[in-house]
Amino acid sequence: MDKIEVEGGVQLHGEVRISGAKNAALPVMAASILSDGEHTISNIPHLRDIVTMGRLLSHLGLEVQLEHDRIKLQSDRIQSFEAPYDYVKTMRASVLVLGPLLARTGEAKVSLPGGCAIGARPTNLHTMGLEKLGAEVTLSDGYIHARAKRLNGATIYFDIPTVTGTENLMMAAVLAEGETVLENAACEPEIIDLANALISMGADIKGAGSSLITIRGVTGLKPMDYKIIPDRIETGTFLVAGAITNGTIKITDTNPDYVDAVINKLRETGAEITLGDKSLIVRGPDRPIAKDVKTLPYPGFPTDMQAQFMALMTIADGTSLITENIFENRFMHVAEMRRMGADINVEGSTAKVKGVRYLKGAPVMATDLRASASLVVAALAAQGTTVIDRVYHLDRGYEKIEEKLKTLGAKIRRIS
Repeated sequence: MDKIEVEGGVQLHGEVRISGAKNAALPVMAASILSDGEHTISNIPHLRDIVTMGRLLSHLGLEVQLEHDRIKLQSDRIQSFEAPYDYVKTMRASVLVLGPLLARTGEAKVSLPGGCAIGARPTNLHTMGLEKLGAEVTLSDGYIHARAKRLNGATIYFDIPTVTGTENLMMAAVLAEGETVLENAACEPEIIDLANALISMGADIKGAGSSLITIRGVTGLKPMDYKIIPDRIETGTFLVAGAITNGTIKITDTNPDYVDAVINKLRETGAEITLGDKSLIVRGPDRPIAKDVKTLPYPGFPTDMQAQFMALMTIADGTSLITENIFENRFMHVAEMRRMGADINVEGSTAKVKGVRYLKGAPVMATDLRASASLVVAALAAQGTTVIDRVYHLDRGYEKIEEKLKTLGAKIRRIS
């Protein structure tokens, strides 16, 4: 099992390019089920989750060819409507084949998803929406089984905004008869990207990026040739890496609009951030100022940046309160940061972080994807050497992160 070793205390300087967004690429890949022909998706990041989704689509009958940052998907024939547990257990995004499979074949059987153990992420809103569209849905033996000769448009209200639920039902609705309205829909940039990919295939979608999305069903779609948006969480992670090391990093091939909440909060901590058209420059403070943060659905501060921001706060001047409002089990990195000398106390959904002058290198263990990134970020600023175990989590969401950090001057290496 791979580990990552970091010798901390090095200021980061230089330029880093942001990869395509994993959380945009996965639903767009799933959307290829909706139409026959050859689909081409570019700016694809080389990640374990992308490989997993490719294997799942191959199992369903698609021909999948990954070349550099481009993937080609031939979807002339769907051979199976079942996504087995072995393909779904490691990645929650596998549930995204549910909507397009049902829309194209009239039947879908998808194992309940796995992924990071950061809290409950139920699929009840997915199944509720499919039933509203006229599907017969059963849940048994760990599988969601949906059937419908053809889906019919409906108005669907989400009790809480759900990213994968919005994506799944948007894909199901594009081939439904009539109009579908999604109310209290998720507003993330990845939702907009999926909508734009579907529109390029001939779908009729309006309002993506707002809480009200309207989809008028069409009788058929064509293959897509589409480029994925840059990864906003990777962007945010490198912003924090520059801030925590008192470094200067230029971040390219990104979209500053996607990380507005992160930029504003980092500026409050004393970081200087300059915005370009598709780039950012971050200059870290001598010592960050402690600031409170609460995670919220987009456009609020993202839950996927909570752990990285906490790493910054561990060495801040003062005490900060970090409140997690999205997932109830997303403070598992706290125990590992304490091993590095952090002063953190958790009460319910809030972590009280009292900044220390410096962290110390230690052996630590990654518990989930973003916790992995936060431990790397913390290690960059720590005195001494940190060894991070279980970095397979990291490989699910960050493309060649140790190589990118090396180009910025970090003393980091992977131990196989």
